[in-house]
Amino acid sequence: MGLSDEVGIDLGTANVLVYIKGKGVVLSEPSVVAINKENEQILAVGEEARQMLGRTPGNIVAVRPLRDGVISDYDITERMIKHFIRKTCKSSKFFKPRIMVCVPSGVTEVEKRAVREAALQAGGKAVFLMEEPIAAAIGAGLDIARPEGTMVIDVGGGTTDIAVISLGGIVVSTSVKVAGDKFDESIVKYMRKEHKLYIGERTAEEIKMKIGTAFPRQELIRMECRGRDLVTGLPKSIEVTSKEIMEALDEPLTTVCEAVHGVLEKTPPELAADISNSGIVITGGGALLNGIDLRIEERTGIQVITAENPKSCVAMGTGMALNSMAMIENSQMNRRRPYI
Repeated sequence: MGLSDEVGIDLGTANVLVYIKGKGVVLSEPSVVAINKENEQILAVGEEARQMLGRTPGNIVAVRPLRDGVISDYDITERMIKHFIRKTCKSSKFFKPRIMVCVPSGVTEVEKRAVREAALQAGGKAVFLMEEPIAAAIGAGLDIARPEGTMVIDVGGGTTDIAVISLGGIVVSTSVKVAGDKFDESIVKYMRKEHKLYIGERTAEEIKMKIGTAFPRQELIRMECRGRDLVTGLPKSIEVTSKEIMEALDEPLTTVCEAVHGVLEKTPPELAADISNSGIVITGGGALLNGIDLRIEERTGIQVITAENPKSCVAMGTGMALNSMAMIENSQMNRRRPYI
């Protein structure tokens, strides 16, 4: 077997990351596909397609085939996975890797089947599924096999997955459809309401990354923001502050904090005591939002630790789990269920 015959894919709403055994994370690109509507031809995938978001002529459309952590457009998702596998594996058409794909902990059987089928159609020899919090915990370097409680919050693009893990399995978990995309949407809504300025999702994401904050910053930072004036219909530029963006993000962040609190309430007391001692680990691209750890800490009273390389934790965990395939093949998620 070659080095790249086992592939781990973090199929995210915002980004797709590909891990190849022996090489690490070899690809991290936005989950965006640009298509010519007239002939259904794919023109660009990933970063190149993201540049086209909100800027395409009538016959070209830039789409995100995953919404809220699940496949919303099966055909485009399959073609996107195929593109990324070809790009990273660079091998003959006879080559078929074993693929491990991550899915949010709350997905249904139908959604799991759609992911599995898409990966098989894209060229997988065998496809295994793994729940995101487990992959995130492994990727963050936690020993999940111990009989101790570990709590992981994975803030992705479409979903925030929260889970308490012990003895290699999930004890209590929840998945809320509030994450990076909802943060961007909240910024768009805030700018419309408070400044009568219409901005696109790319601009909102830029604001979030540059001055977004979940907890009061020590010093106020400002940024120039361009969009379309809703009153005059003309381009307009205004200055926004980190305090305003914190206000804009308050609602989705409150939802995430409440979900964390809800999981802690359902956690068995012994495991809750372990978490209180060891702290909560936060992963995913959303973990990079300034002050999100402090916001959750304030709500729960438990120390929150941001994982190293939070964005690639899930992909790394997926790849690392490929090394213990026997455990995965026997896991609850991959047992063959009779087709109805």
